[in-house]
Amino acid sequence: MAAEVGVTKPLLYTYFGNKERLFLACVARGGTKLQAAVTEAFTTAPDPGESLRSGMRAFLEFLDADRAAWQVLYDPTVPVGGEIELEMDRHREQLAALAAAAVQGVLPGHSAAEADAMAHALLGAAEGLGRWWLRNTEALTASEVADLLITTVEPGIARRART
Repeated sequence: MAAEVGVTKPLLYTYFGNKERLFLACVARGGTKLQAAVTEAFTTAPDPGESLRSGMRAFLEFLDADRAAWQVLYDPTVPVGGEIELEMDRHREQLAALAAAAVQGVLPGHSAAEADAMAHALLGAAEGLGRWWLRNTEALTASEVADLLITTVEPGIARRART
């Protein structure tokens, strides 16, 4: 990172305090960008169903556009219980709240707990597909991966809407 911006590592650590603070700044920056992209997708769609599709697409398009930020946000090697994990969880919960609101729009009359659970399932599927895609970028485009996710989950959501 220091080489990328043309400074020394000690200068970066002096500015941020230490490696953890630097990583925390990267999490905050990436989380804010992802949040903005997904929020825009959810809130500008013409109807609840399209809102959900747009949000899932925005999540995977963010991965395609800023792989480094996505990998920081979804780094599985972050130590448990620290400030970084709390910040990562905060961003994930904000995304889950957006997704839950979109699910609630598609499933009116269903409980908030059910919408929240489904939102977490959708985000888990999107994260899993994102990790797969990072290892297989030549197999499908990000847009094709998003379409795959959408066509996989929509029948279940539609079936749930009828109950």
